[in-house]
Amino acid sequence: MKTIKRYLLIAVAACWLPACSLLDTTPQNFITPEEFYNTQDDLEAALRGVYSMLADGALYGMNIPARLGLAGEIGYEYYDYDRSSVGFYDVASTDALILSYWRSCYTGINRANMLLENADRPLMDDKVRARIKAEARFLRAYFHFMLVTRFWNIPVILESAKDGYRESVQIAQSPMRDTYLTIISEMEAAAPDLADAATLEGGGTLSQSAAYGILARVALYMAGQPLEEPGMYAKVKEYAQHVIEPGFHRLNPSFEEVFVNMIQDKYDIRETIFEVEFWGNNQSTYNNTAGQIGRINGIMAFTALDEIGASNGALRASGYFYNLYEANDLRRDWTIASYYYNSSVTPIDCGTNIWRRCCGKFRRDRELSSPKDNNYTPINFPVLRYSDVLLMWAEAAAADLSSSAAEIEQAYEYVNMVRRRGYGLDPNTPAENVDLENNGAFLLLDDIREERARELGFESLRKDDLIRWGILYEQMTTVGAMINPSYTSEYYVRARIYYGNASRRHVVWPIPSYEMGVNRKLVQNPGF
Repeated sequence: MKTIKRYLLIAVAACWLPACSLLDTTPQNFITPEEFYNTQDDLEAALRGVYSMLADGALYGMNIPARLGLAGEIGYEYYDYDRSSVGFYDVASTDALILSYWRSCYTGINRANMLLENADRPLMDDKVRARIKAEARFLRAYFHFMLVTRFWNIPVILESAKDGYRESVQIAQSPMRDTYLTIISEMEAAAPDLADAATLEGGGTLSQSAAYGILARVALYMAGQPLEEPGMYAKVKEYAQHVIEPGFHRLNPSFEEVFVNMIQDKYDIRETIFEVEFWGNNQSTYNNTAGQIGRINGIMAFTALDEIGASNGALRASGYFYNLYEANDLRRDWTIASYYYNSSVTPIDCGTNIWRRCCGKFRRDRELSSPKDNNYTPINFPVLRYSDVLLMWAEAAAADLSSSAAEIEQAYEYVNMVRRRGYGLDPNTPAENVDLENNGAFLLLDDIREERARELGFESLRKDDLIRWGILYEQMTTVGAMINPSYTSEYYVRARIYYGNASRRHVVWPIPSYEMGVNRKLVQNPGF
């Protein structure tokens, strides 16, 4: 189980904000850096404050899993409140969801910067200090990665804000390629000082495996559109190999159990290498540590029955996604729930209404909290799983023209390991009716595009995959055309809006207009 103190939200960041009256110019509740970073406990607390920004509602706490259109063509948003927002591909520079995403990422960056600037002050064990600095440095790079994938050219900020004067926040954007190279450099520098995953209780803390797995993702994004950086597929294999070769990580034999573990606060770092942690039900003592995983992206439950837990079912599956699975692929009915709830504990079968099916990976009816809160849950959200590492290595091998025949054979084996587990079979034992035959690298790339959807669907990676493959618009319009225009059920109506709004410009988000008003050096992205 989790150590509760790890996710108590840190009050330090709030205290950094001064409060004063017009008659008193001396802040009364302001903690300066000189007053704080004086002990190891202070550094650990500040580090938790950096991690906590990942759990912010603007990021993984709510919006990333369901409200930002990141499901791409495999799902659509049903949450009507967001109809005029990025969640329905109705994107504008004034979008509050986009602004809060930008701000929360830069808040995380600023917290990391302040920690790094003060980390050498306490008298403490140097190995512990190095580990804390490595985690903060990697998180700072990861927040930049979250920004560059959405906004492309962004300000790279490696120093904390010293004041709030307008002159101090006039910071120009860095070219996308330069930002990516900075991210890789920072992550590579941090990785050796992170903990070995085998020494950790779970994936809520960064490990060397998490670092190299995410580095593989960064390199994979650089290899694809719009940068198409030469040599990056080889780097993907190199980074992923750091995770695979030691032999510690493995596929959990049960696909379902991977998510039940996250729902029920059980760790499995060998499969779920890095996850955003939440705790409690937002009641009693721990009222700032829960998220909305399962509440926002769970199985529709119209009433807050304690046995089930309320969910608005904001993330729904497309018919295209459902049809990617074969009937005996166990991942289908776990990922795409076949039922929903109304006003009783008896589930209602969706039947043939595929488009009304909800995301099923984060099921509140498996949640152990009692009572279940109407809005908040303790369910964790995966950032990096071992199956993703295997699929990234395989894709890079298939795309890298310098890959050997042995590497292509290994790539097929990694994909087949993921497939076998999906069918309830031993991942390490060949299965004639499930395994893909080695038909060369080109055909394997097509298979991986579909396999990533089947394995990683609704984990907020799909839109980024479509963008780097250069097929976002084509996929969105193709799936939108599958919806019969005569169907009037509300889920069809919202799906038509979602897919119908998609355009070629949606490979990038606009720079928030509010931020452009503050920082006059920002340049808006094309099309906005």
